[in-house]
This record gives sequence, C-alpha cells and structure tokens, in this order.
Amino acid sequence: MEILTAEHLTKHYGQHIAVNDVNLHVMAGSLVAFLGPNGAGKSTTIRMLTTLSQPSSGFFTINGKNRLKDMRQDIGIVFQESVLDSRLTVRDNLRLRARLYPDVSRQRVDDLLTRVGAAEFAKQAYGSLSGGQRRRVDIARALLNKPRILFLDEPTTGLDIQTRAVIWKILQEMREQDGLTVFLTTHYLEEAEAADDVYVLDQGRIIAHGAAEVLKQQYTHSELVVWPSQHQILTIPTNWHHHFDPQHGTETIEMPSEQSPIDFLSSQQAKIQDFEYHKGSMDDVFLALTGREIRG
Repeated sequence: MEILTAEHLTKHYGQHIAVNDVNLHVMAGSLVAFLGPNGAGKSTTIRMLTTLSQPSSGFFTINGKNRLKDMRQDIGIVFQESVLDSRLTVRDNLRLRARLYPDVSRQRVDDLLTRVGAAEFAKQAYGSLSGGQRRRVDIARALLNKPRILFLDEPTTGLDIQTRAVIWKILQEMREQDGLTVFLTTHYLEEAEAADDVYVLDQGRIIAHGAAEVLKQQYTHSELVVWPSQHQILTIPTNWHHHFDPQHGTETIEMPSEQSPIDFLSSQQAKIQDFEYHKGSMDDVFLALTGREIRG
C-alpha cells in the first residue's frame, strides 16, 4: 500500500524553479531517503509534502487523502530546528503540544517519553538538554498524533556517532512495532544504506531512484587492493580493470561482481601477502550522480 503519492510536483518562485516535476511513490512502513546537494530542492519538497507550502502545480496524497486537514492527521515532522520552548520542561512542552490534538492523552505523552528514552530528563528544561536529548524529545513531539508517516529533515546533523545510533535504534523499533513510514533527508549518506527506497534530487529534478543496493550496483564499483608477496605476479583476467602502483607495491583491481573478491583471493592465495576490500557506498553513488560532495 502506498502511504504517499506525488505526481508532477512543481514549485517555482518567480522565474526560479525550485522543484521540477517530481514523482514519488512511498510504500507504507518503508524507510525512504531523499538525497541531494544543498539547494537541490529537498527542503522545498518536504515543505510541500507536509502541507506547509502549496505546490505551484502537481498534486500529492497522504494515506489516500488529498484534503490538507485530513492529510495533517497522518503526518509527523522533525524539523532541522526545534519548535519547542527552551524554558519549559520536556514534559510541559509535550503536554502543551498535545493540546493541539483532540485525542492525545497525558498517558500518550508519558508513553512516548519512555519509548524515546527521555523519561529520566522529563522534568528538565528543554533548553538545558544536550543535542541528542533534544532530538529524542523532538521525535516524541512529532509522534504525539500517531502519524502514519514521519518526515525527518536532517535529524542527526551535528550529533555524535553514538547518539545517532540511539536515534536510529528508536526509529527502527517504531517502524517494526507501529508500521511507521520514515521519509528522510540527510547529509550522512551512510544513513541511507539501509533505505528501502532512495531518491536523488539535483536542481529540482529526480535524477535517480531505487533501492540503495540497486543504486550502488548501477553507479559504483568495488575495489580490491592487493599486496602481492615478493616477486609474485598476480593472474588477473584480461577483461578486468586494474592498476599496479610500483611505489607501494599494490595492485588495485575493480571487481566486476560481489562474489569476485572471494573467488579471486582463493585462486591467488599463495601469491598474496595482504589485501583491502573497498565496497561501493552511497557516497560513491552520490558523487557519481551529482559530481560533487553532499555539502557542496
């Protein structure tokens, strides 16, 4: 079942086209990564999909609904910047936000605080929290209305590795237990590795779409760096691309398939002193498609 459908979504400001004929099909319960360089139109698209901005043309539906009021019932949003009051306690912030929805009880607030691991600092002022703690509370705030789809606009920017891991563990549990759909924009491309679906946006247009593994197969290659034993010459198939570095004594081989490294290393075991295997990543996909770094 599709939880989000967008057809020919377009947004322009005067002569500038920020989003150009974007089509999206998001399945319920999936993790979708929406990637692109700065200025590609990601945030503009998110603003339209979360009903904060009207498309210039095209349309979209959330959970089969197309009326703004109805769609908003199924949407949760975690913005890049928090919308909570730094002076209020965590619990008071969430209880205040809960009043915006007719059916959100105090018990729902307490349950969410526990689920995101924020119960222990619920009595602290929001402004006194660390970045990771604040982000957990932001997620709880976005889930108050039991949304079907959660939009995360660069949710882990500036957080350390351990905190990012905790955030993703919480989100994965909610996907598994509640069937929550997660729509993500991120500058950390490793977060897109586990995505069920990836869209790459550049200059307002979708330039690639598919599962992360499929995109890596299409746009990257994996390399095997081998240190041959002294006076040994590797037997490399003539149709494989490879390069010998005499300064470091290494042979860099572009692998034509995922199984090739195992087969090759086994066949050349007696001639090899050491090796490193570099698998194609989402960073490589991004650079191959856009020609520049994610923060360019």
